[in-house]
Amino acid sequence: MADEVAIQPSLAPQATSNFLSNAQADQVWSDVNRAALIAELGTLSAHGLEPAHYHLARLKTDDLTAAERDQIATDAWMSAAAHMLSGKLDPVSLKPEWTADTRDADFATVLAYALATGTISGSLEQFAPIQSDYTLLKADLARLRQHSALPIARVSEGDPLKPGMESARARQVQVRLIEMGLLEADTLSGQMDDTTVSAVKALQAQEGLEEDGIVGAATLRALNRDDQTRIDQIRANMERWRWLPADLGRRHVRANIAGFDVTTYEDGVPQAIRAIIVGNPKRKTPIFSDQIDYIVFNPWWETPSSIARADKLPLFQKDPGAVKRQGFEIRDSAGRVVPPSSVDWKSYTASNFPYRIRQAPGPQNALGQVKIMFPNAHNVYLHDTPNRDLFSLKQRALSSGCVRTKDPIGLAEWLLSDTEGWDRAAIDQAVATGKETRADLAEPVPVHIVYFTAVPNGCGGVRYLDDIYERDSAVLTGLDTEPVALKSE
Repeated sequence: MADEVAIQPSLAPQATSNFLSNAQADQVWSDVNRAALIAELGTLSAHGLEPAHYHLARLKTDDLTAAERDQIATDAWMSAAAHMLSGKLDPVSLKPEWTADTRDADFATVLAYALATGTISGSLEQFAPIQSDYTLLKADLARLRQHSALPIARVSEGDPLKPGMESARARQVQVRLIEMGLLEADTLSGQMDDTTVSAVKALQAQEGLEEDGIVGAATLRALNRDDQTRIDQIRANMERWRWLPADLGRRHVRANIAGFDVTTYEDGVPQAIRAIIVGNPKRKTPIFSDQIDYIVFNPWWETPSSIARADKLPLFQKDPGAVKRQGFEIRDSAGRVVPPSSVDWKSYTASNFPYRIRQAPGPQNALGQVKIMFPNAHNVYLHDTPNRDLFSLKQRALSSGCVRTKDPIGLAEWLLSDTEGWDRAAIDQAVATGKETRADLAEPVPVHIVYFTAVPNGCGGVRYLDDIYERDSAVLTGLDTEPVALKSE
């Protein structure tokens, strides 16, 4: 189900009133400045915003008094500036856990200067995100809009199409693959034959999907993605960039849920990309920003109460021996260790389970050998996993919310590179002890858990990812909805 969305409360009413109260001239907006504003609002389309949402129609009319023009023009500029700076939508309405710092600006000072110097043109552009990824999305949005978006041969919804199947939908797949240049024009058998399956696998490889040759839900979305779909995807992701702080950190970590990867950055340059496993659709990984403070090697796993009740209690009821076999420790509400043999597991339910569960360091520990900590209200962090074979999968929305990362030792080494006494040899020695060991970073490193479905492809273009949590539609709904505070009376 798509997330609901609330439009960010406009700064315009109060900001407009304050600005006009402090204005020095009786008429703030001259004819020249109004004309420049009309043209400037038109540039919002290049950022995925709708110019019509900012009084554009009324500004173009000639029946406004000077006072009305000042009011409407100031309101339009203030609102557009606020939306360019920190987004049209309130990210908290989409995801209540959102904690990233928003960007800030002195709109009144900027507008006063622009009006006085006749530089309204270009005055809104300065509030756009400066990150290269945003610039790339903006460029691809312009490129796509230049095309005369021709209709594509769509594949209808239905059950997964597997190798060997024959149907009208299989023929639709072949038509679309031919259109995409992945299949020869004479291949219209209506059967998922070897040639067609190979073409499907080629598409899946391009899209970062599991290369199984099966046309399931994700592959179907990739087949049916036309230019307009890409345009919408870009607009949603440009809005997400406006929610982030201007400074992500000279050295920072960025984990993209939709991309199943975590990237380390230094001075704006990617250093290394590692595969990650993220929360499944029922236990989605939250989106937020924080800072990494310390790392724990050979960590105990303090099993979250929700997982203890929903997962571990049913397991222990079915197999009481799993408690000791998997290295779990049971503690009561006072923190005392409770012998597992003394617990009548079947007498408890998820609603009355009174115990705290911990798992000792070891080969079966759910956190593996490394836990990278940025204490937060969601109890989410980056960590190792004993199930490293899962990194071979392309679709990795498999966890209970935390982010499992490939090569956690290498990531820890990068994080600790400025911390005295924690070179690779010291890290390896700490891991080898098998005992829980904490390493505090000399300086905290910002970490951003983000959700981008349109990202750089590494070759100067954009790669479009599967919207695994079905979040893009909510953002688009908000972008396409006229702000209530700006509707014409």
